[in-house]
Amino acid sequence: MLVVVAVMKAKAGMEQEMEKALREIISKVEAEKGTLAYTLHRAKKEPGKFLMYEKYRDKEALKEHSSTPHFAELFGKLGPLLDGSPVIEMYEDLVGIKEKK
Repeated sequence: MLVVVAVMKAKAGMEQEMEKALREIISKVEAEKGTLAYTLHRAKKEPGKFLMYEKYRDKEALKEHSSTPHFAELFGKLGPLLDGSPVIEMYEDLVGIKEKK
C-alpha cells in the first residue's frame, strides 16, 4: 500500500473557502476503487493549515486518482487559495491498527 500526506496552507482570509473545496472532493474520491482512505484534517493551532491523509492500493491507484477530472478541478480551485506550495510526501505502509468504531 501507498500513503500520501499532503499539507496545505490557506492564504489569510481564505481558510473557509479552502476547507469547502477540500471537503467537496471527499464524496467524489469515495467512488475510486483503489483509494482506501482519504481523510481531511485541520491543524488545531493553525486553522488555515490542512492535512490530507490518503491511502492507495498501489501506485496505479494513485495515478488513477491523480488523473480524475475532480482532482484537476480541485487543484484549479486551490491554486489561488494556497499560501505557498503544498508539501506532499509519500510513505510505505508498514504496520498499524485498524480504525476502531
